[in-house]
Amino acid sequence: MEDVAAFAAALDRVRRQAGLSYRQLADRAHYSHPHLIRATSGKHLPTWEVAAAYLTGCGVPTDLLPVWHRRWQQASRDPRDIVGLLENVQDLEDLGVALAALARPRSLRALEQQTGIPRATIQAWLQGTRLPGRDRLDHLVRSVGATPAERSAVANAIDRLATARDRTGRAPVTSAPVNSARVGRAPVNSARVGRAPGSSARVRSGRLRPAPAA
Repeated sequence: MEDVAAFAAALDRVRRQAGLSYRQLADRAHYSHPHLIRATSGKHLPTWEVAAAYLTGCGVPTDLLPVWHRRWQQASRDPRDIVGLLENVQDLEDLGVALAALARPRSLRALEQQTGIPRATIQAWLQGTRLPGRDRLDHLVRSVGATPAERSAVANAIDRLATARDRTGRAPVTSAPVNSARVGRAPVNSARVGRAPGSSARVRSGRLRPAPAA
């Protein structure tokens, strides 16, 4: 899977092959040259809008942009092993973390448009407040380009949580707010996929709400 640094290096190669300086490219791409330099720094993944303008400014044909978009999507994935996250899912909170990593960096609106699943439902899955139905969740993960191994790991995680729900009457949930250090990442921006900052929607008046199936 391509990472951010590799994607940035590929962008820089395209610019150099086009024989353009950053200032020349800025005139063509309609972004400032410091902005374009940051896009190839390898420290942060540029938005697709910036990447597309960069590539177009370098003379990349329009019919090749979908190929680059797929490379950008791969680079946008969480660098940690998503299959490993899914294999270690013990509760709905863990499942939400793994699904957010799998769907990143798409917004809830984009996921709704792409899958036909209401954004409120998707948000509940990513926040760990609702147990997804297996077929419906598989539709979402296929839509975001999950690999066969990732799809299988998602299905197995759902089966484990569903079994626990059938045994206890509710899917396993975490009673305390999640410490982001435990999962090795910063809290997800609610404008993108993931939970709202500081959200603990499952906990109300000290009691856990049963997690419904979607």
